[in-house]
Amino acid sequence: MDLTKASKDNIIKLDNKREAKIQEIMEKVKGMEDTLKNAKRSVWVTFRKEGIHLYPAAKDDPKLATGDWDDVSFLGVAHRHIFHFKVRIEVFHDDRDIEFIQFKRWMEKLYNEDVIELNHKSCEMIADDLYQEISTKYPGRFVEIDVAEDGENGCSIYYPTQ
Repeated sequence: MDLTKASKDNIIKLDNKREAKIQEIMEKVKGMEDTLKNAKRSVWVTFRKEGIHLYPAAKDDPKLATGDWDDVSFLGVAHRHIFHFKVRIEVFHDDRDIEFIQFKRWMEKLYNEDVIELNHKSCEMIADDLYQEISTKYPGRFVEIDVAEDGENGCSIYYPTQ
């Protein structure tokens, strides 16, 4: 009789452990679901655009036209670059909230149709111009834009949600 009571107690203990383990797993799944639900999502695209620009102040500003190893007065003359863009934008769900190929083509079109011009702007100015177009078409989203000259040097600007 004692053996039977001990067996029943062990079965109850095993059932309690099993229930506790199931509860633990369910809590982990719920936590994962919450994490996925609350994740900040974004998509990004890259593209390139040829452009000519210059930095007029570089010709005469003594901090730039130093005549020494750090002289960058040549930047005061119009010169060519391939500008490399990487644009990241917030999306609100995981199924093509913004289809990134269309997003990329739309931005390339902005430059091809002269909606935005590179002119003689800095990378930061180019990013700001692009952001204005993006935020008009896709309001209420954070955007991050990288613009680099020849893929070497450039800027990265994060525009928070407005």
